[in-house]
Amino acid sequence: MTLYICCFILLLFTWNAASYGPNQRAQKKGDIILGGLFPIHFGVAAKDQDLKSRPESVECIRYNFRGFRWLQAMIFAIEEINSSPTLLPNMTLGYRIFDTCNTVSKALEATLSFVAQNKIDSLNLDEFCNCSEHIPSTIAVVGATGSGISTAVANLLGLFYIPQVSYASSSRLLSNKNQFKSFLRTIPNDEHQATAMADIIEYFRWNWVGTIAADDDYGRPGIEKFREEAEERDICIDFSELISQYSDEEEIQQVVEVIQNSTARVIVVFSSGPDLEPLIKEIVRRNITGKIWLASEAWASSSLIAMPEFFRVIGSTIGFALKAGQIPGFREFLQKVHPKKSSNNGFAKEFWEETFNCYLPDGSKNSPASTSFHKGHEEGLGSGNGTAAFRPPCTGDENITSVETPYMDYTHLRISYNVYLAVYSIAHALQDIYTCTPGKGLFTNGSCADIKKVEAWQVLKHLRHLNFTNNMGEQVDFDEFGDLVGNYSIINWHLSPEDGSVVFEEVGHYNVYAKKGERLFINENKILWSGFSKEVPFSNCSRDCLPGTRKGIIEGEPTCCFECVDCPDGEYSDETDASACDKCPEDYWSNENHTSCIPKQIEFLSWTEPFGIALTLFAVLGIFLTSFVLGVFTKFRNTPIVKATNRELSYLLLFSLLCCFSSSLFFIGEPQNWTCRLRQPAFGISFVLCISCILVKTNRVLLVFEAKIPTSLHRKWWGLNLQFLLVFLCTFVQIVICVIWLYTAPPSSYRNHELEDEIIFITCHEGSLMALGFLIGYTCLLAAICFFFAFKSRKLPENFNEAKFITFSMLIFFIVWISFIPAYASTYGKFVSAVEVIAILAASFGLLACIFFNKVYIILFKPSRNTIEEVRCSTAAHAFKVAARATLRRSNVSRKRSNSLGGSTGSTPSSSISSKSNHEDPFPLPASAERQRQQQRGCKQKVSFGSGTVTLSLSFEEPQKNAVANRNVKHRNSLEAQNSDDSLMRHRALLPLQ
Repeated sequence: MTLYICCFILLLFTWNAASYGPNQRAQKKGDIILGGLFPIHFGVAAKDQDLKSRPESVECIRYNFRGFRWLQAMIFAIEEINSSPTLLPNMTLGYRIFDTCNTVSKALEATLSFVAQNKIDSLNLDEFCNCSEHIPSTIAVVGATGSGISTAVANLLGLFYIPQVSYASSSRLLSNKNQFKSFLRTIPNDEHQATAMADIIEYFRWNWVGTIAADDDYGRPGIEKFREEAEERDICIDFSELISQYSDEEEIQQVVEVIQNSTARVIVVFSSGPDLEPLIKEIVRRNITGKIWLASEAWASSSLIAMPEFFRVIGSTIGFALKAGQIPGFREFLQKVHPKKSSNNGFAKEFWEETFNCYLPDGSKNSPASTSFHKGHEEGLGSGNGTAAFRPPCTGDENITSVETPYMDYTHLRISYNVYLAVYSIAHALQDIYTCTPGKGLFTNGSCADIKKVEAWQVLKHLRHLNFTNNMGEQVDFDEFGDLVGNYSIINWHLSPEDGSVVFEEVGHYNVYAKKGERLFINENKILWSGFSKEVPFSNCSRDCLPGTRKGIIEGEPTCCFECVDCPDGEYSDETDASACDKCPEDYWSNENHTSCIPKQIEFLSWTEPFGIALTLFAVLGIFLTSFVLGVFTKFRNTPIVKATNRELSYLLLFSLLCCFSSSLFFIGEPQNWTCRLRQPAFGISFVLCISCILVKTNRVLLVFEAKIPTSLHRKWWGLNLQFLLVFLCTFVQIVICVIWLYTAPPSSYRNHELEDEIIFITCHEGSLMALGFLIGYTCLLAAICFFFAFKSRKLPENFNEAKFITFSMLIFFIVWISFIPAYASTYGKFVSAVEVIAILAASFGLLACIFFNKVYIILFKPSRNTIEEVRCSTAAHAFKVAARATLRRSNVSRKRSNSLGGSTGSTPSSSISSKSNHEDPFPLPASAERQRQQQRGCKQKVSFGSGTVTLSLSFEEPQKNAVANRNVKHRNSLEAQNSDDSLMRHRALLPLQ
């Protein structure tokens, strides 16, 4: 049975080996064999397999010069290690390298060769199979290039725990150790690259992009990671397309149509050069320019794409490149390649023929009769097309340095250095096995592997724990996912002024070890957009929203498509493209452009503003006029008018008016807590004191004049002390209201932000509007009572109480304060204080003018009326008026009674006092008597009532005249009054009653 298995495996291996003849591999014997997978060709020829005959192996086409350079890097590293006296001494490394043709099928075909040989060795069939050409097992594989290819290879090699170290496969899927147990790589995974792409877009403030990805395990995961990063940065994706080098023309046309119709100018591409080439060719054919291409490292330096004839379309490319390394002596090694000198390298012959476009006579495959060859260029994946039905023979003396190909482009060794590093990683793992001390090994009980019988899984164990310093002095160790963390260079495509070729200018770098936000560095001065412009292109769905505006969502559109909305009042934005406006602090407000916050305007009834100055001047004027009146009353205090107006109460009344005018000043200026607590009580108490004085004075005179016979009791109760007591009691009630108010809810200064957005009104918070209502209400109650008494006493002698003027003053008072209530309720801010000041001043001026200005006018300008005779005359006229009206009423009653009894007429009362009625006096006095009468001091008063007008003449003799005559006159008048039933005064007047 074992023999049968041996034969089957040998047949399988023999078939596999036949598929890969001597010209399709690079192979060298050694104690330990390393496998290699490189894309020496870009693809395979399309061929229909109708299965009418035995299927043939597909043919690889389009030579890849960079792939051959990568292969050379592996051979160079192995030869360098074999020459090293310190690394693996007495051990020789061999290699078996195959061409993957950039396809999964060819890669798996080569991988089966590695696996089959390992299985033969694991069966230990040497005693049954006399194999003279025994090849040792492949203990590790370097490769492959594309992530999709490496995924397929890793799945197969992982079954046998054969370590695979890739130099160019960056898909983040390969970091999954549950699926790819034996996969490691010397290139960073695409997770960092996708993040770096999103950072670049954010750096240039782009937010509207399109994405294109290769439809494989490299493109799909890479672009998916980019979408995640873009979403976190509010970057919107206009379109997302998948491509492949095997896509048919119709699919390519559809993708190009999407690109052409898109408004996004930035296109992010996760693809390899061969997958992207068909799309770029169609874009060039249509001449779609103005796009910015953001390239992943797989095609950022691809010679398939970076061609001068494509530059007008993709000249704005910014891409990522791996960090370049240095390989001493590698340049000379590349120049030594020759088909005759490279007996172990079966690919050297085809390389020579493709480089010099000739054929070597001893090769049948690449003879002139062979099919057309397609020449390509890529940093490993470059291509150009050239067909030749016939090629001249190669002389073998051609100079490799005379031809410009990607093979000799060793200025930036990126993938080549990764290959070099992968070989050295395996060599150092073997060195660790070679130098392992028993008891300190990585295996069971600290045991060590035997370097002469080492197996692949043992090498994999040491690779996972690898740590060494490379030739550039950097530490190399694989993380738990089998990855090496590395940095990226950022390149920009420029057109060389010398030869017109595309050169890759390094314009920045991306440091994955730095803190977030500090990883990206770009030198914008080095970037050329479209090959010549320094201006950063615009790739946003909407124009930037300037400071002072915010982005507004448009329904049905992505978040990157927005309209700019002005920030509302009180909010601001000081940055471009603000998502939301920030609210200003409480004491600040947005400026006119809403780009910043400025302190709010502070408003109160200021001393310096025109309105405040005007009110202050009026208050000072009131104080001055009141002081002037008080001075006049003090100077003329012994005159009859001052005495008749209750001199002491007038002084107190003028003092209260001074307080009223002064209290208005507390409402002007910035409100403080103490002014707020003082102004309303000062105003209320001052007005109550003023109204109380008017009330007591008016009521006293009214009661005195209405009393029929004033007695000593009246004088006692209406003395000066009682008047002051009543004033005090009335004022005390107001004081109690103010004390309760200040104790329970004291007013305070208040900064009101709610009335107007841009203004802070500093006002007084009254604490309790009910208390303010009680204060004003009580004042108005006293004013109403005062008005009632003033109206009732309107017919008293004007020298005593000026009833009409007090009535007018109370009317003014009521009009002012009734108007004050709606005005106070409807105004706000500083105008509340202004309204109250105006009300105080208007009421105060009304009281001052109506009560005192007439008296001051008489005192100063009509001194003839400020005499005792005038006062007595007005008093007598009042008494006569009362008596005459009473007589008239009685006469009318008597006449009605007489008419009812028989139509008899009543007699007309007569008087010994001469009076001038509406008719001329039929008995004029002699001239001598008239002169005597005029010499006497007297007065005339006209009294109007009913249908007649009476002129009453009263005379008063000098005080030095005979006092007896005065007593006789008084006695006569008294007797005449007693003779009248109606108590009519007879002062030598004849009163017409009809």
